[in-house]
Amino acid sequence: MSAAMKDYWRNYIGGKWVDGAAGGRITLLDPATGRPLSEVARATAADVDSAVAAARRCVTSRALIDKRPMARGRMVAEIGRKLRERSEEIATLISLDAGKRISEARGEVEGSAKYFEYYGGLAAQIEGRYIPLGDGYVDYVVPYPYGVSAHIIPWNFPLNMIARSLSAALAAGNACVVKLPELDPTAGYVLAELAEEVGLPEGAVNLICGYGHEAGAALASHSDIDQIVFTGSVVTGRKVAHAAAESLIPAVLELGGKTPGIVYGDADLDNVVAQTQAGIFFNTGQCCDTMSRLVVHDSLYDETVERLAAMAGGLSIGAGMEDPDITPLISAEQLAKVDTYAQIGVQQGARAVAGGRKLDREGNFMAPTILADVSPEDRVNKEEIFGPVLSVLKFSDPREALAIANGTEYGLAAVVFTNDLDRAIWTTERLEAGQVHVNEWGVGGVETPFGGFKNSGIGREKGVEALASYYQSKNVGMKRLQSF
Repeated sequence: MSAAMKDYWRNYIGGKWVDGAAGGRITLLDPATGRPLSEVARATAADVDSAVAAARRCVTSRALIDKRPMARGRMVAEIGRKLRERSEEIATLISLDAGKRISEARGEVEGSAKYFEYYGGLAAQIEGRYIPLGDGYVDYVVPYPYGVSAHIIPWNFPLNMIARSLSAALAAGNACVVKLPELDPTAGYVLAELAEEVGLPEGAVNLICGYGHEAGAALASHSDIDQIVFTGSVVTGRKVAHAAAESLIPAVLELGGKTPGIVYGDADLDNVVAQTQAGIFFNTGQCCDTMSRLVVHDSLYDETVERLAAMAGGLSIGAGMEDPDITPLISAEQLAKVDTYAQIGVQQGARAVAGGRKLDREGNFMAPTILADVSPEDRVNKEEIFGPVLSVLKFSDPREALAIANGTEYGLAAVVFTNDLDRAIWTTERLEAGQVHVNEWGVGGVETPFGGFKNSGIGREKGVEALASYYQSKNVGMKRLQSF
């Protein structure tokens, strides 16, 4: 094990490292072996109370709010620089406890650093405006942070998802409570160290790790938070939305996805295969915008299936630190779920032209799977699997392709493969998705807004658009009592 991985990690509340109030611990398991890796302090409702109270003290003191935005932004951006300095150490933590391939873990650290740099640079651009009301009046609008901002983080990108919301929230002047994922929290703890190093006030950043039904539920329903940010499943997202509605606070929800890739008859098949490999097998399919469905024109269907099967069959498989193409899934439970879906697909009539089963070896390994001849009504076409399982469907008419692509409850992302500009524009205009990419899966970065249509969520993360989720407007109107 790397020296970066400690035997035990504590929660970080109000500028102090503390054990869980109830004294419990959570054992982290190595996804590649199933063996114990480390332990973390188990946060319960009492720890949530402490973390929220610490954040509230920071808000009340105005220690962060009253800083000049440019100064606040410099601190946020500095976290990004320090992440880069410790990139290899942090990437190793991610690879060990999330099972992620080390090259992807390094990319996650790089992306996380960019969030802090980007929103740090935007902090000074959060500006108000003057409204002329005629002689004798002065009226202006000022941006004002919500206050205590609660963040519930998923396990698939345990550092990047924190960075995405925490950077914007801090840049706007909020104090934050972050509930780390209980399966792979270790990289997140580093952010507490960096928050201290850059001079953020006590209580501006609080990190706790606990189970969703305990710490997560307690945080979402807490009476003293002012907004909540959640990334995860639709089922849990609905519960978070209900809790937010009960408290009448705003919620940003980035939920599930079932990203389709539409392959028109003029598409470059070399590019389609390369992008599909990235789209379905990046992070072993554990992405909310994983391109888990490929809707292929009948003129290219057979060749596409054949080439995809060959591609999947040639992928390397191993532990994250070995940097293979396919790494273990996060947990035994996730492996069982993905394996069951692959079998359901075959039972409903699909052909497993590659993989189709979990691997008979130590760890949470699923064979990279290609299911051909999937029907639009099949569960593997409609339901989120969150693993390395691709469904391939056939179409003959563009409107049929759109009906398949739009025919789920999700609307997070979509991809179009074509060399015809008119066809690309026509299709992107009609796809029901928050992000539509042409000829490449995952176009964009920290600068581009990310969020879903339909059941894929509410609000946007990333880009300038996300900043608006972290502050509200205050209007100040004055009547002058003297004339000059």
